[in-house]
Amino acid sequence: MTEKDKPRKSFLDPEKVAKEPDFFSREERKEGATTVMGKALHGEKCSMEDIISAIKTVKDPEIPINLYDLGLIYNIEQSDNGDVGVLMTLTAPNCPVAGEMPKMVADSIIKIDGVGVVTVKLTWSPKWTKDMMSDDAKFALADIF
Repeated sequence: MTEKDKPRKSFLDPEKVAKEPDFFSREERKEGATTVMGKALHGEKCSMEDIISAIKTVKDPEIPINLYDLGLIYNIEQSDNGDVGVLMTLTAPNCPVAGEMPKMVADSIIKIDGVGVVTVKLTWSPKWTKDMMSDDAKFALADIF
């Protein structure tokens, strides 16, 4: 696995994370979360590399770069039972596809063998900046940014 394919370190404040609901709880989610119910996993769970590869198939419609390399994926968690939780943001809160992007991420992950329930939570904190992009994305978008 190359450096850019490794899960990123969380940008979240650990004290704040402790107060957030568990990604894998079946309770009602806060506004802004998208949940796609998968099937119970009866077998081996997929790898984190598979999850990242799936997320990399989702591109921002206005910027021709995948969401992972844009730095929009803040955290990925995988439970022992194959459930996956993703914390993500968008480039701006007024993004015209804000309601669709979390579902697109969840849909990309749920297709993987070895995945149970997928929960994608949208957050606006911390605010996304171009510094969160991978080097490849920065190079590809050098003319824009």
